[in-house]
Amino acid sequence: MTKLLIKLFIKNPNKIDDSNTRKAYGNLASFFGIISNILICILKLVFGLIFNVISLVADGVNNLTDAGNSIVSLVGFKLSNKPADKDHPFGHARIEYISGFIVSIIIVILGLQLVISSIQDIITNFNIPYEQMNQKEYIITLSILLVAIIIKIYQCIFYTKIGKKISSLTLIAASKDSRNDVIATTSVLIGLIISNTFNFYIDGYLSALVGLFIIYSGFSLVKETSNPLIGERINQDFVKKITNKILSYDGVLGVHDLQVHEYGPSNIFASIHVEVNAHNDILKTHDLIDNIEKDILNDLNVNMTIHMDPVVINDPYTEEVKKEVIPYLNKVSYIHNIHDFRVIKGPTHTNIIFDVVIKDDTKKNNDEIKKELKAIVKAINPNYELVITIDHDYSNYL
Repeated sequence: MTKLLIKLFIKNPNKIDDSNTRKAYGNLASFFGIISNILICILKLVFGLIFNVISLVADGVNNLTDAGNSIVSLVGFKLSNKPADKDHPFGHARIEYISGFIVSIIIVILGLQLVISSIQDIITNFNIPYEQMNQKEYIITLSILLVAIIIKIYQCIFYTKIGKKISSLTLIAASKDSRNDVIATTSVLIGLIISNTFNFYIDGYLSALVGLFIIYSGFSLVKETSNPLIGERINQDFVKKITNKILSYDGVLGVHDLQVHEYGPSNIFASIHVEVNAHNDILKTHDLIDNIEKDILNDLNVNMTIHMDPVVINDPYTEEVKKEVIPYLNKVSYIHNIHDFRVIKGPTHTNIIFDVVIKDDTKKNNDEIKKELKAIVKAINPNYELVITIDHDYSNYL
């Protein structure tokens, strides 16, 4: 069914990086959520009120809120597709992250409301004998709950597929909300069966447990959807894709200092340092760098800025010093890697220049690190002077 819906409503389903295609996928998922949730809501409210099943009415109200979440997602996809303007030169795609964050907050609120209403229901029904439904009411209510569970399971699968396809945190949040609804409605179903079979009230207790689970799930989603807004480490597969592509070009000796900034799932800016032979023609090397930037934009949809790092290779003295110093530095636990290694020999001392990338979990500050590394190098040769730049690992790869 998912493939059929995509075929009917998405014009260019494979052009995931195109903003209009992303919007079409988002609209499809949002409208599907609005229609299906309103349908479930009507069924639960009508029969819940007729048969006086409070948990069914509460679950119906929850589905109405889910329809509201889908409206939030719809608005989010529409606004995030607005083109760049004077005040927002990188576009508005991050609004999609905000809509996902809003959905996550709503999930937490719903969980709290469910816990509160469950406790009130427990207090109200305490020491009151449970009145069994007649056979007709029982079968109709069970049927409605089963239909709702089936629709919610498909919702979860549908949101997950579309969310992963277009890398949408909003739809991933919606899929987890649908999963929570499956658990909530299943608890209502189990409570109804137990209560009606054993004449024992359990509905409120099960609903309270489900509410606690939804709160936990909601807070996890709040963290997940807020990470892109705060700034998070980029996906490692994406990092490898970029670096492997750059390293595939003849004339590229190495890469380092990759930084990636997302202004929405399909609006990515990045910068990287590319090491090249210092003896090569600078115009030819510059042309190589330009071609790499263009290819990455065309193939990976990344606006890449490359800093060209000229490296002196096959210099005997540099290689000699490098072999002498690097083994000692590699033993330092907080060093991730070293790059831009250069040596400038003078009449009284030799400057050893390099950038060092420090691991995230180190407790030392930059001054302490410089002091310790300089002491290590001085112990190797008193005439060595260390000139270092301390970098931090933004990609967990380079």
